[in-house]
Amino acid sequence: MKPLEDYLIIDFSQFLSGPSASLRLADLGARVIKIEKPGTGDICRTLYTSDLIMNGESSVFHTINRNKESFAIDFKQPEELAKLKKLLAKADVVMHNFRPGVMERIGLSYEEVQKINPNVVYASISGFGTKGAFKDLPGQDLLLQSLTALTWLTGNEGDGPVPMGLSIVDMLAGAHLTQGILAALYRKVTQNVGALVEVSMLESAFDFQFETITTFFNDGGELPVRTKTNNANAYLGAPYGIYQTKNGYMSLAMGSIPVLAELLSCEALKQFPENKFTLRDDIKSILAAHLLTQDSEYWLNILEPADIWCANVLNYEQLFAQEGFQVLDFVQQVEMLDGYNYKTTRCPIRIDGELFTSGKASPKLGQDNESIIKEFNLC
Repeated sequence: MKPLEDYLIIDFSQFLSGPSASLRLADLGARVIKIEKPGTGDICRTLYTSDLIMNGESSVFHTINRNKESFAIDFKQPEELAKLKKLLAKADVVMHNFRPGVMERIGLSYEEVQKINPNVVYASISGFGTKGAFKDLPGQDLLLQSLTALTWLTGNEGDGPVPMGLSIVDMLAGAHLTQGILAALYRKVTQNVGALVEVSMLESAFDFQFETITTFFNDGGELPVRTKTNNANAYLGAPYGIYQTKNGYMSLAMGSIPVLAELLSCEALKQFPENKFTLRDDIKSILAAHLLTQDSEYWLNILEPADIWCANVLNYEQLFAQEGFQVLDFVQQVEMLDGYNYKTTRCPIRIDGELFTSGKASPKLGQDNESIIKEFNLC
């Protein structure tokens, strides 16, 4: 039995942040009913991030909404809203990621839902919270990365701002909402009270940078400065970074420069008896030129036995061929109601050694309406 079996999640969220949270709850055993607009559904169904369309819909939708049910209902209509409230009365968790004020305008605020379900856990993700000059801005990942200074930590000094190659703020906010929901459910079990759980993408992006922000506040307000080449962390000295070799790339984490100079037979590095932070550009420049002279495997065969923290830099094709990936059994095959199946990742959490997998893929829009209406007597 999975930990969250018998818990009912009613999920109004769309795009990535909220659905990533309900996906994790579904992986852990919860029943997730996804509320969607008739006709169009979650905008993510048609938000094509590449040319890949799977079974008529966006690959992103399929990735983030597997293992859920779809209930299509126009809750702006009074009769339909009445049906929906009957369903919400049975929920353990009600969640959404609409802009501030949207749920209030349609009569589904925390206070309104609490009237019909006093012990409900009501959870929301907003872009920028409910206060301040930012609150009405669109909660979109790239905009959040830009406004929260994240783009000044990636890339080299002369690159200008560089965003991360993933919707990282969406995923972080989803993870934080999951944590808040789980904490609230524990309190519900132990104290028989509900909760209002609120997460903003803005605060999630700040929390992601807790180390660098703390350093900034306690370092005289000095802005982080990325290295001129091979930057990987603006607050770490050489050799920390990714370096090109004769046949690819390799990464080097923290390490003693004198030890590296000896192991790599790099005479030019021996002029640096101390790994001073102020000398990191000079050190990295010398290292970068030296590592170009041999293949990655040549250097790794020297450094790994000496317990130097280093690694090959792999792309997806190379990664998936590795035994270290294959032994994790991280890919699962899931199937939609119409028989369409696809490969995707599984839940990364293990409990008592158990892997949490499910063969249930993403739902077609409104595919569960009939069964949900019958089960919860919503007529």
